Amino acid sequence: MIKCILVLCVLLPNWVIADTGVITVGVVPQFEQRQMFKNWKPILIELEKSTGLKFELIGSSKIPAFEKQFNQGAYDLAYMNPYHVLKAYESQKYIPLVRDSRKLKGILVVNSDSAIKSIKQLANKTIAFPSPNALGASLLMRSILVEKYGLIFKSRYVQTHNSVYLHVAKNIVDAGGGVDRTFSRQSTVLQNKLRIIFETQEVISHPIVIHPRVSKAKRQLIKKGLIELFRKEKGKALFKNVPIYNLITTNINDYKKLLKLNLEKYFE
Repeated sequence: MIKCILVLCVLLPNWVIADTGVITVGVVPQFEQRQMFKNWKPILIELEKSTGLKFELIGSSKIPAFEKQFNQGAYDLAYMNPYHVLKAYESQKYIPLVRDSRKLKGILVVNSDSAIKSIKQLANKTIAFPSPNALGASLLMRSILVEKYGLIFKSRYVQTHNSVYLHVAKNIVDAGGGVDRTFSRQSTVLQNKLRIIFETQEVISHPIVIHPRVSKAKRQLIKKGLIELFRKEKGKALFKNVPIYNLITTNINDYKKLLKLNLEKYFE
């Protein structure tokens, strides 16, 4: 049975991390913990059935904690944002396995009752973001607001996409950065309290990556298991909760193209 644990911030150095026969799995916390486990446990249960491997889902309540963990190699398998892939490859040589063929877009939302209609009206206002390094919701969005629009604003980092949308809906902040996919997973009630005023260009989607310490045989088994699961109607339904709509294979070269966006100076 899949074990699920919450890692608070007690991080082990690389030399402590050993092959126990259990595949540790990390997921970037776009949603709150309960929702993350609800989305991923069924996928890993099916993957256990098809591969014969054991998986342990490790929760991170905050994106910065997740970043520290993958940079120290704490995960064997992980689902992370596209720019994280470059950092994970740099620090640990994580290997991208699969991703959604559909691209994602960053979005900027305001309260549906807000008088704000354009980006320029956000000058000196407070904008919520999940974390500094969330690609579409924050990293790309902040670079556009500064580089293209010359906007000066106050950033407030609220840990998850859910929290961004709630902060805007409750008028705690003036606007918030998210992505189209996490917005679409919010309740109709919450969506109706928000209005999208800006969308970024499309960028490559989040991948599932694997640490090179996992044997090649296991890597191939997991990759095959993920693809075969998605081909089933039950699997498609499970992946939509992530959300992944069309699972395809990928590699690090797909993500190196992000370097052309020149986002490094906004990465914290």
